[in-house]
Amino acid sequence: MIPRRFRPAAIAALTVAVVSGSWFAYSASAVSGPRQADRATADAFAHIADEVLSQRTQALVDGQAVRHGSGRANAKTRMSAQLKKDQETAIQSLRSRKTLLAELGEAYTGADTRVAVDRAVVAGGKATVEVTEHTTLTYKKVRGDEPDTTDFRTRYELTLTSKKGGGWELTSLKSRDAGPVAVNEPVSAKANVITDDGNQYPDGTPASTKYPATAKPKVKTGGAYDYTAMAQYAEKYWRNYNPSYRKFNGAGGDCTNFISQALKAGGWKPVPGTATDYRNWWYDSSKGQSTSWVGANEWAWFTLSNQRAANLENVYQMDVGDVLQADFNKDGSKDHTMMVTYRSRAGMPYLTYHSTNTYRKSLASIIASYPDARYFAYRT
Repeated sequence: MIPRRFRPAAIAALTVAVVSGSWFAYSASAVSGPRQADRATADAFAHIADEVLSQRTQALVDGQAVRHGSGRANAKTRMSAQLKKDQETAIQSLRSRKTLLAELGEAYTGADTRVAVDRAVVAGGKATVEVTEHTTLTYKKVRGDEPDTTDFRTRYELTLTSKKGGGWELTSLKSRDAGPVAVNEPVSAKANVITDDGNQYPDGTPASTKYPATAKPKVKTGGAYDYTAMAQYAEKYWRNYNPSYRKFNGAGGDCTNFISQALKAGGWKPVPGTATDYRNWWYDSSKGQSTSWVGANEWAWFTLSNQRAANLENVYQMDVGDVLQADFNKDGSKDHTMMVTYRSRAGMPYLTYHSTNTYRKSLASIIASYPDARYFAYRT
């Protein structure tokens, strides 16, 4: 099997017709060659993305309106008939996710969404815009010991076309991240694509997702590994990456690289040897790293063959420092790697990971987004 670390989560194309207003600094149709958008136009693009994404976040929140960190547009944003249909479908999907989360004892009392433009290029009446959404959701204290918040950062690319009169039409909005969808993203269908080399690998045993599960607590410190140190590392670098390590956001995703770093911080020792042999696990700042350091499948093969961890029977048995992997479309190739950094007394694990960069997302939320996925839980 040739491992696939991630499969990009695509968002259906959206079409938003924006009425022109004074907040557009110039008519995009008047620009012939590529140029960076000026500040006022970039802000306008941020407002457009903010409006669409905040509507989705609002579908998950009880009562309180979502705060718009980037503010609202000064001109009314009008949706085309197609976008209205697409957006209503997405919001209905998210409301269903909210209902499922409520059944699992999870709700959100507020949210703060901020959208920043990373890059905006205008050429020939068209604009390509890269933005980053940073959303903080406040957990409702249903059982009392939930974390205060969950945070995530999602990167999007927008494509816009100028309209007569100086306005813009948003023609597409797609994720630039390769990990699982954010909690306010609808899930798109994934094609089953896998190449099998005919060899056998220690793939492990899938875990049940039935809730609740019999607890299997573990000692966090004082043993061979320091699980508290693992969690602290992950929660320190979930958003601001450790500059001592390379990033793999553009090469299949950074999730397993990030979890390998956290495991090393908690005491996992390297196993030197050929980089492509999954039985080895190491990172070198100048020479590279083993494929098991960065690849989801190879990490699992290394972990199980070297008895670094064993599969748990149920995902809800995971404790701090344990690792969860997901095969989202059940094609036999693991897509994503995450670590538990908090566990409530009620038995809910909360996971932190890269791609999409996420802090303390509940296991319930992950399963609500991907109820048909195959999950592998590892007691590290």
